[in-house]
Amino acid sequence: MGKGTTMKTVLLALLVMVMTIPAIAAETARDPGESWLKPVEAKYVCMMNNKAFDKPQIVVEVEGRIYYGCCPMCAEKLKGSAELRQGTDPVSGNKVDKASAVIGAGPDGVVYYFENEGNFHQFSSDPVPEKGQNQAAPQAEKKGQ
Repeated sequence: MGKGTTMKTVLLALLVMVMTIPAIAAETARDPGESWLKPVEAKYVCMMNNKAFDKPQIVVEVEGRIYYGCCPMCAEKLKGSAELRQGTDPVSGNKVDKASAVIGAGPDGVVYYFENEGNFHQFSSDPVPEKGQNQAAPQAEKKGQ
């Protein structure tokens, strides 16, 4: 490879790096007053996969309570398992019925279930949890680690 080709390759690599850095920074940056956790209506959540979607999900009625699933398989699993219809409030560690929970979605679409608005706001004021971090562990436990 000649000097001209090597120089072109280096310049092209630098150009690509310079162009991607602002995109990466924009993706991770947020306004100081803006929460990373957004409230989400239950009908936009697959309560089986604990993910938020941009369209309403399948209604699953169990004992007069309304849950939501993204597909017939999720709907059937929710109908058959009381445990799957519960979430864990990441602030208090208490079990929460997903049908009545306050729900928040993170930037990756993962949802969190809360007993009340106060716990939602407390959790949303903390930094974004790391991927793979056990979201069910109450904050008090996490801070003691």
